[in-house]
Amino acid sequence: MMDIYQTKLSQEGHSVIEARDGVEAMKKLETEKPELILLDIVMPYMDGIEVLKKIKERDDLKKIPVILLTNLSQKEEINAGLGLGANDYLIKSHFTPSEVMEKIKVVLGGEKTGNKS
Repeated sequence: MMDIYQTKLSQEGHSVIEARDGVEAMKKLETEKPELILLDIVMPYMDGIEVLKKIKERDDLKKIPVILLTNLSQKEEINAGLGLGANDYLIKSHFTPSEVMEKIKVVLGGEKTGNKS
């Protein structure tokens, strides 16, 4: 899935920084400050909820919009992610890559969508 979104984002003129796990993501955020973070919850070493907590605790990162893009659809995960400050929570199986790109455009435009689908 990461490759699909990397391609789509690159085609839209965005540069993409990949991280395969939560520890790598936090390490890259030490030197890179992206305009948006697409974050899965299920990741090795440090899950996405923990990464989101760490992002929102840091003054230099907390204003970066975060979209959780995951297969987890339980209400607890959705509420936890949005409660920690995610701009949106998208369940992979409910959205096509093109629809996810539309959500990204909305978030980069400054709107908080709060969509839980």
